[in-house]
Amino acid sequence: MNAVASPIPVPVQIEVQPGPGLLADVGSGPSLAAHRSRYGVLSTPDLSALLSLIEGAGIRGRGGAAFPFATKLRLSASGRVRPYLVINLSESEPASAKDAALALTRPHLVLDGAAATAAALGAKEAHLALPGKRPEVVTAVRRAVAEREDRVRWVTHVGDARFVAGQSRAVLELLAGRPNKPVTAWDPEAKSGHKGRPTLLSNAETWAQVGRLVLVGAQAYAATGSGGEPGTTLLTLNRTGTVPRVIEVAFGTPWSAALPPAWHGGRYLIGGFHGVWADWTMLDSLRVSANDMRAANLPLGAGAVWALHEDQCPVVATSEVVGYLAAESSGRCGPCLNGLPALAAALHGVRTGAAGPTEVGRLARLVAGRGACAHPDGTVRLVDSLFRTFAAEVHAHTSRVCLVGQREPV
Repeated sequence: MNAVASPIPVPVQIEVQPGPGLLADVGSGPSLAAHRSRYGVLSTPDLSALLSLIEGAGIRGRGGAAFPFATKLRLSASGRVRPYLVINLSESEPASAKDAALALTRPHLVLDGAAATAAALGAKEAHLALPGKRPEVVTAVRRAVAEREDRVRWVTHVGDARFVAGQSRAVLELLAGRPNKPVTAWDPEAKSGHKGRPTLLSNAETWAQVGRLVLVGAQAYAATGSGGEPGTTLLTLNRTGTVPRVIEVAFGTPWSAALPPAWHGGRYLIGGFHGVWADWTMLDSLRVSANDMRAANLPLGAGAVWALHEDQCPVVATSEVVGYLAAESSGRCGPCLNGLPALAAALHGVRTGAAGPTEVGRLARLVAGRGACAHPDGTVRLVDSLFRTFAAEVHAHTSRVCLVGQREPV
């Protein structure tokens, strides 16, 4: 397919607000000297101690799946050969800028997390997958790596400027020198990844959380957050026409406190382009909590929030996102090559009033669960949430009426 512009462009600049943990004292700069002045020398706990720290803090992956990091760490340590580490800074999700924020302001928290884990595992090599669409991140990470003297060898790779380039298996393909696209795999990366060896792969925020935990200790780490979810999480706040803002909030923070007051009462895409739609009545009673959000069928995903303006229609917005996602697939399997373009076309028919939602539902059922990666599933999740959350808007569009301003849809 031809290139389709993302309705949220990859940002050329971001605003990073100071926070209570990872983003504390961001004004001190990203240098190793400033980092060591704040945190001191990195300790290297053994594997048992590191696992205990991570399990006690309940650290989960921050790339979208929220998988327990300790489980992956333990599995990667169970093999008979030295594992590899991978720091996934690809951040190919246009609505997310949190890993970019860390690369630009706190790169050594990310690298400390990987260095401490490498020491515990006896790993000698750590790979950094860098984003093809964010050259400033590539420059910042390479500068930070050049400042360090670690026992682990750092290897950088720049990925494709494509949405699926950040998928875990696509990253491993990049490391292997093959096209940076997802492939089917039966074993988790922590069991069989780069060069067939156990590979501990996680995104930059996850590694930064591990780094801060090792540097400050369990008690200080748990000083923020809730009893069931210690610590903090990063969110990227997007609104059309404004500079994306990366904030850090303690787990347990009400959404009413996390979001700007001017955004209250609106409509939001939570979790990025593979996320779900919510309105204010759904968010107002919830806290920023991976557990609570999952229970409410509103997973945090990549931690990206897109708040629509009053004159932006969720049907139109979803149609634009799905059109972009269809064009960004790797095209390696039927659900991506044929299913997603057909789904995008059917949803565009609903948007313009040329068709009803029946064909969208049929195609969604055909695509879901059949792709070589999770890209089709994430796209279907987004469409399903539109129909579930904004059923009235969808119904109005089938009659060629848009409830935003009661004007004829375009």
